[in-house]
Amino acid sequence: MQRLRILLLLLSVGAAGCKHEAAAADNAEAPPGQAWLTETQIKDAKIEVAPVDEQDVDDTILTSGRVAFDDTKVAHVYSPVTGRVTHIDATLGQRVKQGDPLAVIDSPDMSIASSDVGKAEADLSAAEHDYHRKKDLFEQHAASQADYEQAQDNYLKAKAEIDRARQKLRLFRGGGGQVTQGYALTAPIEGEVIARNVSPGIEVQGLYGGGSPVELFTIGELDRVWVLADVYEMDLARVKVGSPVIVKVVAFPEKVFSGKLDWISGVLDPATRTVRVRCSFDNADGLLKPEMFATVSISVDEKKALALPHDAVIRMGDQTVIFAEVGRAPDGRMKFERRPVSVDEGEGSKWVPVQHGVDKGTRVVVSGGILLSGMM
Repeated sequence: MQRLRILLLLLSVGAAGCKHEAAAADNAEAPPGQAWLTETQIKDAKIEVAPVDEQDVDDTILTSGRVAFDDTKVAHVYSPVTGRVTHIDATLGQRVKQGDPLAVIDSPDMSIASSDVGKAEADLSAAEHDYHRKKDLFEQHAASQADYEQAQDNYLKAKAEIDRARQKLRLFRGGGGQVTQGYALTAPIEGEVIARNVSPGIEVQGLYGGGSPVELFTIGELDRVWVLADVYEMDLARVKVGSPVIVKVVAFPEKVFSGKLDWISGVLDPATRTVRVRCSFDNADGLLKPEMFATVSISVDEKKALALPHDAVIRMGDQTVIFAEVGRAPDGRMKFERRPVSVDEGEGSKWVPVQHGVDKGTRVVVSGGILLSGMM
């Protein structure tokens, strides 16, 4: 009986020791540089893990640029006559068709042009009569050859002058219609009135008045725009037409506009030693506005390399790290370990090439890593 009591006592002590060790394992803390998370914590933190593999990565040329109109879809409207604006027909944002009135300008140039035609017609009639008279006299040997040739020259000059006067008048009245003091400024193309720099009563300078004319209207389409950028001479050999381009603007920092390089200038700027390049972008939503400053990333030298998504790479102080999945803890929690890596960060690709610090196939955190950095 005594021996039975001792045996039972030893068994109870052993069982208590096993329970204590299991409890200690359940409450174990992760060592420095690691984080142990349950499946629920991983799900709540939206942590995603993926294996490291080779990806299509590319080098990039980073430069600055600006958004510009597509020159084939924009018209800058100036007044050909000098005068005062009496009426405005087009408003900002209005869509107009080719030939639609934009504004009316009261100008003396109109009546002067009409008078010039009348004077030129009279001069031509007089020169023609004199020419025929001198020609008859010359054929009858009653006038010198010099007088005949002089009359012929005057007649040709008068014909040239009437042509010039009529061309100017035709320009003012759009090829037809009655000429009055009011000149109707019309839309040269179909599109939207993007800018208007004129108000009723303002004096405008004509294109043919010898001054400095001001652009009165800008008409065009913004469904497709250009982005112009400058590439340094040292990078020119790597840039080709068709290279992928990514553009970002300050107004929409999270928005990425993707396109391709479609033109490289054949002339080098001697002052900046750069070459102008252009890429076109669909802009149906109208987010890109002309004259916006842009950051332009031109992709070059695409190749296969071991790479990670940008979100997988975390900067902690002066270190660049990733978080690798390294198995399970004794209590079943998933273990994540912080590892320093060396990468080559590029702005034009969604992939970051890994130089060393992680091997192919290693499962790393590709989303939610910033939360893990606060647990270590």
